[in-house]
Amino acid sequence: MKVLQNMGGGRILTRAMVAFLALLLAWPMQWSAASAQERVPRRNLLDMLFGGGRRYIDPPPPVREVVPRRARQREQRPARRNRAPATRASAPRPAPPPAPAKPEPVNKLENARPILVVGDFLAGGLGDELKTAFEQSPGVVVDERSNGSSGLVRQDYYDWPQQLPGMIEEVKPALVVVMIGANDRQQMKTENARLEFPSGAWFKEYEERVREFGTIVTSRKIPLLWVGLPSFQSPSFMRDAVKLNGIYRAEVAKIGGEFVDIWDGFVDEDGKFVVTGSDMNGQQARLRGSDGINFTTAGKRKLAFYVEKYARRHLGEMASPELVKLDASNLPELQILPPSPTSAVPVQPIGMTDPALDGGSELLGAAPPPPPTVESPRDMLVKRGELPSPPKGRIDDYALPSMQ
Repeated sequence: MKVLQNMGGGRILTRAMVAFLALLLAWPMQWSAASAQERVPRRNLLDMLFGGGRRYIDPPPPVREVVPRRARQREQRPARRNRAPATRASAPRPAPPPAPAKPEPVNKLENARPILVVGDFLAGGLGDELKTAFEQSPGVVVDERSNGSSGLVRQDYYDWPQQLPGMIEEVKPALVVVMIGANDRQQMKTENARLEFPSGAWFKEYEERVREFGTIVTSRKIPLLWVGLPSFQSPSFMRDAVKLNGIYRAEVAKIGGEFVDIWDGFVDEDGKFVVTGSDMNGQQARLRGSDGINFTTAGKRKLAFYVEKYARRHLGEMASPELVKLDASNLPELQILPPSPTSAVPVQPIGMTDPALDGGSELLGAAPPPPPTVESPRDMLVKRGELPSPPKGRIDDYALPSMQ
């Protein structure tokens, strides 16, 4: 009985001691957690063995506001002083070269010889640049009378054989320049039928119209310059232009006119159409428009350059820029010379028959020269076929050296 009591008391004592020790172990940790308020301890060994007590968990980590690095750098960077933005020193640009001064147009003479330019839209550009070409020639004036949509086919739209005689009577030209045909690749209507292009009947009728149109000029004894068609970007248009140029060349020659061939100025070495080529000064420039038909300003000037050469030959000195008209308004002032001195020195006249005043009867060089006393190498070669002896030591000296 005592043993059992002793054993029961010992168990109670043991349990009490264990509980006291557990309390001692848990109290510092709870004190430090409550004082520091940083961390709640986890379950200890006694809690795990005997159970009970509340469950301790780690508190969530504190939420820290994250500031971007660039923002922190801006906050740490010292504030800049407000100052005017620095301007980069740059070298001054050179001034563009001044444009060449355009010469002032000269006043045309009252008897200036007019050039009449007729045709379609190509003739319009040709006439404008011919005016530029003869701008400094007072003896030449250019009168351009083109119609852009006209031709020799649609006479119902614009009848050139009917309009040209009136223009000639009004302008009284010294030269007529014709450039036409770019609008003529279409059906031709005659009194009896409609001729389709490019049939044989169409070309036969077209030859007659070209000859009739040119005869209006040459029958009045006026020089005629018929300018041919240039190359075109369209292969079919280019092929037809070659055919039409053949008609112009043949028919104009029959009536006494001149055909101005401009074909080579607007094609390359292989005879193909070019947009950019050499201008009238030999510099590379754009000559044709984007449509492959019209000319640029440089192309028109080159076109006029071909015609200008023929025109200057027909107009002669009237096409010269140096031609001026002398009248009371532009005569130079006459200068009055001072009177000559009265004391004149008499000079003895010299006779042509005796310039040396020595009694001679012949002028110097009249007597034949005396015969030479020594025969020249030429005379030796011609008369006897001999050559003079070469000097000693020369390569053609074949004489044997002396044996002395």
